[in-house]
Amino acid sequence: METPAGRGPATLAEASRERRDVVTGETRDEAQLIRFVAGPDGVVIPDLARKLPGRGVWVAADRASVEAAAKKNLFARSAKAKLTAPPGLADQVEILLKRRVLSGLGLARRAGDLTSGFEKVSATIQSGKAAWLIEASDGAADGRRKLRAHARKQSKPPGLVGLYTATELSLALGLENVIHTAFLAGRAADRWAEDVHRLSGFCPLFPESWREEP
Repeated sequence: METPAGRGPATLAEASRERRDVVTGETRDEAQLIRFVAGPDGVVIPDLARKLPGRGVWVAADRASVEAAAKKNLFARSAKAKLTAPPGLADQVEILLKRRVLSGLGLARRAGDLTSGFEKVSATIQSGKAAWLIEASDGAADGRRKLRAHARKQSKPPGLVGLYTATELSLALGLENVIHTAFLAGRAADRWAEDVHRLSGFCPLFPESWREEP
């Protein structure tokens, strides 16, 4: 992250969060990248939490970049070691990110940062306190349309996620029949959004058919 004058990171903390994408050579914030490390058998593994030991290889958080890094053998070149990228590495990252995002919802619910149920979510959106609207992918369209209509009226509409079924959301949140959920604006939502934005580089955040809904 650069200062307005373009003189590089404003603080040491900001500088420590910047890494070089091995595909483009560009320096980006860690939140926009996926860290990979060498597994015990010399196979590349994703380190989404950025905590695994070893030298990290950083790649932009999108499918094309991960596939390019694997195809061009950039993991081995960057690590200066014999590394093998497994088949379907980008698919593996997508699956892991989906699990991480869903797990994050469970943590947020236990911390009191989520609200669920049509009426509560509707009130949260209309009060401007919702950062994200999470809708079950198999939920009825009528309720979703009404909530999205409320969202579009806000000066800062909440983001939309529709990746998980009602069963998946219910299990993650420890509730029954979860269809509508709102993530309250705040630090927790900002942290969760980092993983959501990374995931958006690998798959759409909601079904394409929802774009056509009134």
